[in-house]
Amino acid sequence: MFPGKVSPRKPAAWIPEIAEVTTRMDAARDTTRMDAARELAVFLRDRRERTSPVEAAGPAGRRRSRRTPGLRREELAELAGVSVDYVTRVEQGRLHPSPEVLDALALALRLSPDERAYLFDLARLRPTAAAARARVDHGSVDGTGNAHPLARLVHDLSPLPAMLFDHRFDILAWNPEMAGLMQLDFGALPDRQRNTLWLCVLHPALLEFYRDREQILREGIADLRAAWGAHPDDPSLIRLVDDLTTGSAEFARLWAMRDVRVNGRGRKRLRHGRLGPVCVEFEVLCPMQDPDQRLVIYRAGDAPSRSALETIAREAALEREASPALVPAD
Repeated sequence: MFPGKVSPRKPAAWIPEIAEVTTRMDAARDTTRMDAARELAVFLRDRRERTSPVEAAGPAGRRRSRRTPGLRREELAELAGVSVDYVTRVEQGRLHPSPEVLDALALALRLSPDERAYLFDLARLRPTAAAARARVDHGSVDGTGNAHPLARLVHDLSPLPAMLFDHRFDILAWNPEMAGLMQLDFGALPDRQRNTLWLCVLHPALLEFYRDREQILREGIADLRAAWGAHPDDPSLIRLVDDLTTGSAEFARLWAMRDVRVNGRGRKRLRHGRLGPVCVEFEVLCPMQDPDQRLVIYRAGDAPSRSALETIAREAALEREASPALVPAD
């Protein structure tokens, strides 16, 4: 409107300030970018700095004095059988390593099977499940929308609490026992909130639900990191990580640790608002027709918890009798 007021050769004083703020925001959110090549470089450097020479080379490893923990680049290069310049270029994202070199680096860094799979996913050196798969219907067993094909199975697992979700942790189906245990009306949640990690991190009603909150978050985020490597072009996954990183400093801190682990079974210590402490054991199963989906089943971890789950199951049975529409059609 006033072209003569600001010279293009002399930016207004606030422009550098905006640029500085934008740069800081970009830096804080770097780990949410779906740039697989860059993440490969950062992940290898992060794991090198976490690996001690003794851990990598065994008891006979050299014990020279050092100012910082972790392997030096020359030590990793020697263990992997490549040049120091090669390691440097890989860590700078200027070189795409071969499968053989990735194998050698993974072995030298003592990566776990899940971490190794994540490394190869980032390098795109093996077939992975189709990225950006179309979202399936969020139909559930409580009559909201069209029922997911496995919704009937989830229902038939009653009286055990059960839930079906995908690689993003988006909840696809659940039974009334799971809803009763978590004390949530999943069908009433907006699509973007019907996600187990979103609920755990951002839903106010669940902030006290997990008694082992730190452990639950670590495990869930490590699992999400594995999915992040396998689905680099999934816009819903990108948005989820972005939302959680922006909305929770706790999530941002754990996400930046780059832990990678797929958790198939374990125990959770929960806190039911009415029934008190509940301990559950869980198993995660993957349907053959879509390995990206996961069926999680809870069972009681001790006698008091068994009593609590039985109470929830009785209430769910009464709910089904009162509302037959809760049972999905075959």
